[in-house]
Amino acid sequence: MDTMKKYQLDLRVTAVLRLHERYVLLRLTQDEPLPPMLPGQFVEVRVDGSQHTFLRRPISINFVDRQNNELWLLVATVGEGTRWMAGLQTGDVVNIVGPLGHGFSGPNGGTAWQSEGGQVLLVGGGVGVAPLLYQGAALKEAGVQAVFLLGARTGKDLLLLDEFRKYGEVLITTEDGSVGERGFVTQHTVLQQRRFQLIQSCGPTPMMKSVARYADQVDTPCEVSLENMMACGLGACLCCVEKTVEGNLCVCKEGPVFNIKKLLWQS
Repeated sequence: MDTMKKYQLDLRVTAVLRLHERYVLLRLTQDEPLPPMLPGQFVEVRVDGSQHTFLRRPISINFVDRQNNELWLLVATVGEGTRWMAGLQTGDVVNIVGPLGHGFSGPNGGTAWQSEGGQVLLVGGGVGVAPLLYQGAALKEAGVQAVFLLGARTGKDLLLLDEFRKYGEVLITTEDGSVGERGFVTQHTVLQQRRFQLIQSCGPTPMMKSVARYADQVDTPCEVSLENMMACGLGACLCCVEKTVEGNLCVCKEGPVFNIKKLLWQS
């Protein structure tokens, strides 16, 4: 049962960093300390001043910088709502609702993978790398070794590598071979060389399904963060439903993170 309190907050933009022609990093703050937020959760952002965008836009929590009291949102500009976010200026105010959903298993969740010496593999592709940064930071803080496996079409599409390197080993695949190993994340040689106690993944669905197949083959627990279209973020509109072993579940409320054993991907 979701017992975390949800907030509606007016946050002030402290920075708009254009990382790529398609990606922008927003840093947001308020005078009061930001509320508790967990890796893998998301927020719903209100798009102001638009005649066409009526619904809030779900954005993964990229990072929570407690030292500077900042919430980071990594935004891929794909439509009018996200283009509006990319056009924000320092000092603008953004209304969000959050934190929403269930995130990744944390290092204090009492699960079996926390034995000493174990490694957690965090696999991301595209804007799906966003929630893995905060999860990697949480793992490091708890003394768990994180290994990031990040995939992109080309080296120019890789995001926030310096940030990821603060929290763990970073391995890379690119489809054109310009950085790291050539190919997809599931073709990286580390998967033949090492075994991990847990795999957590976010990115395009075909990539996550490949990661889930690998995890199933090597009998490793695996969680994936689904990116179904989420309009309300509260389980009311039913547009983000996913078929699971427990029936149809709303990704925004029961997820977005699921253990792959709960999904019908392998059937």
